[in-house]
Amino acid sequence: MRLLITTQTLDVEDPILGFFHRWIEEIAKHCEKVIVICLREGAHDLPSNVTVLSLGKERGASRLRRIKKFFTYIRKYKHEYDAVLVHMNPEYVVLGGVLWRFWRKRVALWYVHKSVTPTLRIAHALVDVVLTASRESFRLLSHKVRVMGHGIDTESFKPGIKEGSIEMRIVTSGRIAPAKHVIEMLSVLDELHEKGEKFRFTIIGSPSTKNDEAYLRALEREISKRPYSAKVELRGPVSQREMPALLNKEDLFINLSTTGSLDKAVLEALAVGVPVVTTNEAFRDLLSPFDLYVGNRSFSAVAEAIDKIMNRPDKAAVVATLRNKIVERHSLSKLIPALLNEIGS
Repeated sequence: MRLLITTQTLDVEDPILGFFHRWIEEIAKHCEKVIVICLREGAHDLPSNVTVLSLGKERGASRLRRIKKFFTYIRKYKHEYDAVLVHMNPEYVVLGGVLWRFWRKRVALWYVHKSVTPTLRIAHALVDVVLTASRESFRLLSHKVRVMGHGIDTESFKPGIKEGSIEMRIVTSGRIAPAKHVIEMLSVLDELHEKGEKFRFTIIGSPSTKNDEAYLRALEREISKRPYSAKVELRGPVSQREMPALLNKEDLFINLSTTGSLDKAVLEALAVGVPVVTTNEAFRDLLSPFDLYVGNRSFSAVAEAIDKIMNRPDKAAVVATLRNKIVERHSLSKLIPALLNEIGS
């Protein structure tokens, strides 16, 4: 197969989208040729059968100039790709979908978010298939939808040697944003502090919008009010290459997200062998059997779930079982052939 991929950012160092570099590496193993059109190009090291075309955002290109360049690329290379994979941005389908249909290119949209916008509805009408991680990750009812699982690089995200600690090492990662409820995590820590638990808390991630930046400032104020403030670290963004080693230093991952989507950060923690306590409904089926899913969102219930898993005599068996489930259902090496099979059908 010769595949055109459109994506927002191609940069192995990007803390949010850096993972997609590994996706392209894996896709290239199964394709004759891969052409990547990205909005912003950064550091990358890809196989020789991959061509990268930037729309120029990293050089300050205007929106109009980027759109013109997009049309130039899809026309110029139209005889060099058989199908199209649009990663997360339905805007690309709205722009190119009619031409791709006219040229008889099969078009797939990968989309993992609960948001249903007018743009998404238009894109859905134009694509042949929608690929998503879970039932909760695409909220339009459609015969076009295929639930694929996430693509976690379980060869990199795997358990390592963990040093002992007298403190419970708690971590969370992802975008610093209201939907992630990082401030509410401090209320969970309040419960642990009142019980006399010794812990430290690491927050990995950064804001991406002005609203998120305001949320970060509010988070910093809340941290400063806590008697355990010295035990809370705002680590900032971390690249995908650094994440496995950092997660392997932690004892527990906490996630209070209300996105309703299968959060990749949670799956990465589980792949490393770090237990996760979450209120995210997307993980109910996976984590409820181990009492790691808290449905009522009460801070005391979350704190109780943390105490329970940390003191379970069979904790090692629990994390090993969950690691195996992530490898079975969400490993990148299994996702890519299945994804390409759907695109080529």
